[in-house]
Amino acid sequence: MELQIKERNEFQYVDEGAGPVLLLLHGLFGALSNWQDVVEHFRPDYRVIIPLLPIYEMPLTQAGVPGLVKYVEEFVAAIHLTESCTVLGNSLGGHVGLEYTLRNPTRVNRLVLTGSSGLFEDTMGGSFPKRGNYGYVQERVAYTFYDPAVATKELVDEVFDVTNSNAKCLRIISIARSAQRHNLGKELGRIRVPTLLVWGLNDTITPPVVAHEFHHLIRNSELRFLDHCGHAPMMERPREFNVLLSQFLRRTEKEAVAAS
Repeated sequence: MELQIKERNEFQYVDEGAGPVLLLLHGLFGALSNWQDVVEHFRPDYRVIIPLLPIYEMPLTQAGVPGLVKYVEEFVAAIHLTESCTVLGNSLGGHVGLEYTLRNPTRVNRLVLTGSSGLFEDTMGGSFPKRGNYGYVQERVAYTFYDPAVATKELVDEVFDVTNSNAKCLRIISIARSAQRHNLGKELGRIRVPTLLVWGLNDTITPPVVAHEFHHLIRNSELRFLDHCGHAPMMERPREFNVLLSQFLRRTEKEAVAAS
């Protein structure tokens, strides 16, 4: 299934299915396609919404976690999403999801984080990516996964194109540094909604110790690891990820309704 991109005002997004809302947020080098298997699996029973975050286009002065959270808030208002929803975020998308939840507690009834930043991450965005060096980009993209074969040529080409644009690189650096500055360790105790943490046991960007720290700091959380899996479980282990997510959604349905 090819995801159909919709447009409203300046927003581009995917909106598939009907039912309780799953709001999906991609990471720094991510894209809508990162959530392809999640959309296919859950759209028969849920309304799955994915905004395309303006990581490479947003004004440089706003290129950071707070700017992206504001964008999500404006997107939710633009599509008239009034019900509370389950927020899922991978990597930087998890960080944005956490900030969004902290700022809008009545709009979120469950939270799912996978390879989330917000406490610690080791990412290519911390320094200026090597422009024109395809081998370097290929190596760094492969570093995201346990199985380097998941880093397809198409995926590497997408990131390579981004790193060949000075304007896009500047925004990547700004956002990555913002994520490093916005450590949420002291804020996570305020999150009370049911939270699922799904982590790759072989994640080298946000290692398992980070997952354990999230689990310790978010009171109503449960932690699940997937072996032979890196920083993007929904891409590398989609079947297992979807099983864990399905079980979590069923188990916490009453709590989500109460929170709504």
